Amino acid sequence: MAARTDPAIWSGLFRISPESGQTLQAQIRQAIVAAILDRQIAASMPLPSCRVLAEKLGVARGTVVLAFQQLVDQGFLIAKERRGHFVNPEMLTLPARAPGAIRKSDPTLDWKSRRKVAASEMPEPSKQENWIRASYPFVYGQFDPGLFPTAEWRECNRMALAVLEIRNWASDMVDRDDPLLIEQIQARLLPRRGIFANPDEIIVTLGAQHALYMLATLLMGRGTKVAMENPGYPDARSIFRLSGADVVPVPVDREGIDPDAIPDDCGFAFVTPSHQCPTMVSLSEERRQKLIADAQKHDRIIIEDGYDSQLVDDAPQQALRGIDRSGRVIYVGSMSKTLAPGLRLGYIVASAELIAELRALRRFMLRHPPANNQRAVALFLSLGHHEALVRRLSTAFQERRERLIGAVSSYLPEWRITDTPGGTSLWLEGPHGTSGKALAELAASRSVLIEPGARFFDQPEKNGRFVRLGISSIALQHIEPGIRELATAAGRRPAAA
Repeated sequence: MAARTDPAIWSGLFRISPESGQTLQAQIRQAIVAAILDRQIAASMPLPSCRVLAEKLGVARGTVVLAFQQLVDQGFLIAKERRGHFVNPEMLTLPARAPGAIRKSDPTLDWKSRRKVAASEMPEPSKQENWIRASYPFVYGQFDPGLFPTAEWRECNRMALAVLEIRNWASDMVDRDDPLLIEQIQARLLPRRGIFANPDEIIVTLGAQHALYMLATLLMGRGTKVAMENPGYPDARSIFRLSGADVVPVPVDREGIDPDAIPDDCGFAFVTPSHQCPTMVSLSEERRQKLIADAQKHDRIIIEDGYDSQLVDDAPQQALRGIDRSGRVIYVGSMSKTLAPGLRLGYIVASAELIAELRALRRFMLRHPPANNQRAVALFLSLGHHEALVRRLSTAFQERRERLIGAVSSYLPEWRITDTPGGTSLWLEGPHGTSGKALAELAASRSVLIEPGARFFDQPEKNGRFVRLGISSIALQHIEPGIRELATAAGRRPAAA
């Protein structure tokens, strides 16, 4: 494409948005780099002056000056005295992106017949990509931008980018983890649930799902039987089935999973004892002891998912891993429910022998989780930011849970609430004939986002009247009006305010 000399056209080529997450300077640099690499600027044509481009883009002249200077330092531009800035000809020797160069795959290839696992046929997660734009996002597992510790997280990332810190994490760690992060998990996270572990009994993962996938890959296969809560965590069910294991559904009531309903020949039991997923009930003390005793009796391994155990509870429970004396409990933890789900940082606590095997397996999958993220999280923990965040979140979530229960009781009295202390969601059972999926679709049209509950069951088609309402991402003042809108979608006329 020929170079453009009209400054008005330059402003069309470089589109700047104040709503972008990038700074104006970064947006200008990105636009110029893209224009250079896509051959939209010729080497012989000068770029507009900083003053002209700043006027056309509606930004300060200093912003353009700094952007140009950095591009000169990087070698994309050349500054010629009294003539202006030009594209560095060396950059134009790189291969250009040719129009239409992307080719579609051969339609005759039957990938379905070649695959060894059917991942695409497993239940899909609840997709709510635009949840942050909804007026009433009762979504689970997301974060509240108003509660996110932006300043503290930036501080820790700046510290992690110091010269000496970069030397600590920039090299290939092969199968190791950041020792400071392991130390902080050991000292700050695990004792909250009564777990005391040595450094060689902890491994860092890319979230809890990665942890479960590694455990399934290492320990399970065809012929393996895994007892699992029903309803229960659907992605765990899928992960176990992808490994070839048979998943045995075990009923859940107000005391949690029923150990007496676990078949004797199950080699594994997957449980969420702190707040059962999705009902939020806590496993009773009697059943906790029975679960561990039966594991010893039947040579069974327990996989304990403590996905939200860092939050402060009115009646905190010790983790199964903390009361187990036989080493049969594998603990999976995550920081998704406190710091951020997008961080994808979790960990496994187990015997040193098993952790060593998991490290060997992880090395073939991804070597190690990004070390810069590990160091930033380690600093976040060591400076006390996480402790302060947990207290703030726990207080906010308790207020939201109480407000949500009151609103549901008022506007949806025919719905049955599983009212439990703690947790980040509410589990609801609708009247007979209710379709959670249909209600979710109707509610979404009123900017109310909820999650249908059928996917949590081993037989989804028989359990369609359940829904889950999350509280982690909706502001307190939006809860009651959101439930009023949900009641309208459910076919009830809201009571007068």
